[in-house]
Amino acid sequence: MALTYRALALLLTYPSADLKTLGRDAMAAIREEGLLPGTIERSLNRLVDHLMASDLYDLQEAYVQLFDRTRSLSLNLYEHVHGESRDRGPAMVALLELYRGKGLELSANELPDYLPVFLEFLSTLPDAEASSLLGEAAHVLEAMSERLKKRDSRYRSVFAALACLAGDAADQEALAALLQEPDIDPDDLEALDKIWEETVVTFGPEETGCPKADAMLRTMNAEPMAPRRAPAAGGLSL
Repeated sequence: MALTYRALALLLTYPSADLKTLGRDAMAAIREEGLLPGTIERSLNRLVDHLMASDLYDLQEAYVQLFDRTRSLSLNLYEHVHGESRDRGPAMVALLELYRGKGLELSANELPDYLPVFLEFLSTLPDAEASSLLGEAAHVLEAMSERLKKRDSRYRSVFAALACLAGDAADQEALAALLQEPDIDPDDLEALDKIWEETVVTFGPEETGCPKADAMLRTMNAEPMAPRRAPAAGGLSL
């Protein structure tokens, strides 16, 4: 069980007074466990320095702009795979069952695919199991890392750390499909309107899910996971 996952979860949460208080402790835990290379530790430390030195309201505004208003950087993992399709519901239920099978119950306002929640869960598992589960999301994490790199965001260091901890490299076909998705500036209203205009919405029994994720989904095991089933068999359905 690695505290590094919990520390990274803290760094990815909405900035708060608690983060200001615990940020240095999170960095100390990462250093003590020594699971990450020195270059990534130093990048994480720069992120922590920024979080500690900046005005809390400025941090909150930047966080909302980055992760809440930018769909391609959503911290809800299934947003990148299933979007708003009907496949997302069963996937969320399967993930909840995985959590419950390991003794974790979420509060009513927590979504199971929210990345900080997922990382908290991984921190309770044996290292090999946690690494294997994280590897199932490697293509999503790497796509987000590339988008954060384009924005010169310090948060990219967290995703570099997660790529290092993941048991498997990102599936390149799935990664390419994600990177082809629009990466729209939430302030670019004209571009947002164009995306909505080009989106075809269908209803009824012929709907099979998110058509834009077809290339990805061909490589994934989408079967729901029953409680206590071994996660290596595809617990994230990503």
